[in-house]
Amino acid sequence: MDLAHILLVEDDAGDVAYTVDEFRAHRVRNPLTVLGDGLEAIDFLERRGAHAGAPRPDILLLDLNLPGVDGRVVLDRVLGNPDLAELTVVVLTGSPLEEQMLRDFGVPAEFYFRKPVDFAQLARLIRGVDQFSIVVGRAG
Repeated sequence: MDLAHILLVEDDAGDVAYTVDEFRAHRVRNPLTVLGDGLEAIDFLERRGAHAGAPRPDILLLDLNLPGVDGRVVLDRVLGNPDLAELTVVVLTGSPLEEQMLRDFGVPAEFYFRKPVDFAQLARLIRGVDQFSIVVGRAG
């Protein structure tokens, strides 16, 4: 069974800490990479520069409001890159206005989450990605 590699692109330290704590609390063993800005996320996803040898993530948790290069630009780059066609993108939204914008663009509700991320909702999404799984470790 392959573990889904998760890329979290979030600049808010509190939201990052909450998400990482949730992963630890649920003993998630999936690899998790955390980046704080959009330009670095693009480099990671396109395997450029310092991220030339980066693993290809399976799930992208993407905040829309990022410093430097905005999350919308990252999303456009992902959608326009055939090498990333298999990437499951989950947009992290902090406001009802952003949720409305996503609905207007036709993004299915299961692919955007209100921050902070609800772990049960995320686990259901990951389990729904056919070839991957989320693995919760057992004490022992």
